[in-house]
Amino acid sequence: MSTKYKIRNQEALHFVSFATVEWIDVFTRPIYKDVIIASLKYCQEKKGLILYAWCLMTNHIHMIISSEGKNKQEDILRDFKK
Repeated sequence: MSTKYKIRNQEALHFVSFATVEWIDVFTRPIYKDVIIASLKYCQEKKGLILYAWCLMTNHIHMIISSEGKNKQEDILRDFKK
């Protein structure tokens, strides 16, 4: 099974969701939530991420995204997860 995102239409909106390893409740502490929010802001400002909606749960995140500019959505998601 491939672990790489395969987004074929870069102009379209996409719903993406990913979870922590073993669904551990990591995002219960404000410091960890702040890291996610800072990463999203960075991707918006520097990488062309367009974020329409997002929901951060205790152990996973849901987002509706697209991108602008030269960066592909799968590249933005890869960098965001790093």
